[in-house]
Amino acid sequence: MPSPNSSRADASRFFPSNRRDGARLLSTALVITAAGLIRIDHPVGRLIVLLAGGLSLFWWLQYRQLTH
Repeated sequence: MPSPNSSRADASRFFPSNRRDGARLLSTALVITAAGLIRIDHPVGRLIVLLAGGLSLFWWLQYRQLTH
């Protein structure tokens, strides 16, 4: 039987286990998303927004689960 924290353990290899480093990753992804939004009229800008925005959403959900 899998433990209740197994989903966190699976995703933890893509996200740090402390809030300081998690905040750094999240803010970097948000800055890259904002840069893509500046050039949303270009196909590369749209691609950057989709990729970095999705990564930001994932990292934000992981960040919310951190306790320290």
